[in-house]
Amino acid sequence: MSTKSVRKPFRIRYWLVAIIVLAIYVWSFTGIEFGGLTENAGRDFATIMSGLFNPDWGFVYDPEGEDLLRGLLDTLGISIIGTFISAILCVPFAFWAATNMSRYRAVTGSGKFMLSLIRTFPEIIMAIIFIKAVGPGAYAGVLALGLHSIGMLGKLYSEAIENLDMGPTEALTACGANRLQVLWFAIMPQVLPHFFSFALYRFEINIRSASILGLIGAGGIGAPLIFALEARAWNRVGIILLGIIVMVTIIDIISSSIRKRLV
Repeated sequence: MSTKSVRKPFRIRYWLVAIIVLAIYVWSFTGIEFGGLTENAGRDFATIMSGLFNPDWGFVYDPEGEDLLRGLLDTLGISIIGTFISAILCVPFAFWAATNMSRYRAVTGSGKFMLSLIRTFPEIIMAIIFIKAVGPGAYAGVLALGLHSIGMLGKLYSEAIENLDMGPTEALTACGANRLQVLWFAIMPQVLPHFFSFALYRFEINIRSASILGLIGAGGIGAPLIFALEARAWNRVGIILLGIIVMVTIIDIISSSIRKRLV
């Protein structure tokens, strides 16, 4: 078979994929109604930018009331507890969904389906449900992040289990070790560094999610942010956004450094 005959089907597939992608973009843009800008758009934008670039530094710390530091610490606490809960509870789901932990496809398939089902509901939907169940506040945010993170962490954990080296497992089994000993001495030493790395990565995501959940009353810095937005206090919005950026950046740097040492 000549080189030209091999390249021709490849080019056809390439152009077919390009046409499909282009058609999707065209369909997406045609479905959006662009209403244009309002008459006061320029003035409102200038007001917003002026407030954002002149933040309210007095809101950073207020010993007698709500301030930026308390909101950020609340958000950090929600993220830490929510990640800790999910990192522990998702371990059984991960072993349930791992294809090399059971010879029956129905068992692992049901585990994967359960994790997919948990991931289907966004954090904000879960937060609304828990707010109705336990009331507004940080508790609802912790439950929402903890439950939603089980789906994603369980998927990542199961993939780490599926990629482990089965040599030590087979060696211990041949020596007469029981399933608990195989799990403790052959499987866990291989997957624990990956588990910690994935948990840290999920913690970074939960920091951002916790900031959003506060907008609907699930605690954290989102509550004063939505109040400032409703009051059009753009200088306060600016200091809150600056605080979130600083906190997320610091956590990303620390988490990335730890994950590089783990894996």
